[in-house]
Amino acid sequence: MLGLLLVSFLCVSAWAADGKKANIRIIGTGGTIAGLGSSSANVSAYQSAVVAVDKLIAAVPELQNVANITGEQIFQIGSESYNNERWLKLGKRVAELLRSDDVDGVVITHGTDTIEETGYFLNLTLKSEKPVVIVGSMRPGSAMSADGPLNIYNAVIVAADKNSAGKGTLVVMNDEIHSARDVTKTNTVKVETFRSLYGPLGTIIEGKPRYYRLPARPHTTQTEFDIDKLDKLPEIGIVYAHGNMSRVPYDAFVASGVKAIIHMGTGSGSIADYMAPVLKEIRSKGIIVVRASRTGSGIVVRNGEAKDDELDYIVTDDQNPAKARILLSLALLKTSDTKELQRIFWNH
Repeated sequence: MLGLLLVSFLCVSAWAADGKKANIRIIGTGGTIAGLGSSSANVSAYQSAVVAVDKLIAAVPELQNVANITGEQIFQIGSESYNNERWLKLGKRVAELLRSDDVDGVVITHGTDTIEETGYFLNLTLKSEKPVVIVGSMRPGSAMSADGPLNIYNAVIVAADKNSAGKGTLVVMNDEIHSARDVTKTNTVKVETFRSLYGPLGTIIEGKPRYYRLPARPHTTQTEFDIDKLDKLPEIGIVYAHGNMSRVPYDAFVASGVKAIIHMGTGSGSIADYMAPVLKEIRSKGIIVVRASRTGSGIVVRNGEAKDDELDYIVTDDQNPAKARILLSLALLKTSDTKELQRIFWNH
């Protein structure tokens, strides 16, 4: 507690020199960070999405030393329950807040299961350079080692810092600042679960964000997508490849009317010889076929594990299938031309 109070003092001193504190809106959506266990020893067994955002804010009084804080509850769900409709509702509300002169930045409390998807969606569609920070926790607030309070505190510090502007949507967890494009959840229980393929953008030291690299791919104001112009997203299927797999999930997605199917292949998006005719058949029906990897990292090389040019397939570059689905759903609203879709994947 003494260390946290010292950090608070440092932040107050920094803002005093500037003459005012930033106005930060915290949006509550549920998740573990809003969860409760039956005892303080429960760190992995608990009920998520039960604590309201105003109580999360009240539990960290030091926030008032960092910024002028207001809160609102838009959802109270586990993040596994996000869908297209909820992403659109959240994105439109964040965009509305960012247009306000009374809001300098937005923090979103969120479950960890789909932080990377929500973050990437906002990173691609918001049209503001104001900081947007998504934060969660791996342990409920009732746990003796709860990570949520410090994560929220750090998220507000990042959102209130002028150096965070223009860097796209950020994910703050475990004292690290990640680009929403690159970050992914890598472990089911550890507090250091969030990792980025190319490392974090920065870290929080003694109540101050320190940035060491910048996002290289287009985000927010630089992209060709705009949340205010979105009303509905197309349906896209993802199929996990494995030994002795069946065509059944592919046929089910085709029957459901999806616009595209992402083949979550082994290795560099490999396709089993007995599944190759199935994917070729799917493409012949006008459904977009995308090759991705189930490995968790690495680049899917075009014309590597399949004759993509000949078969008219798309590859995901370095994006995992979940994020590829987000990008593809936005891209399909603009075009169904596979060359243009591939350009969008190379670019973003």
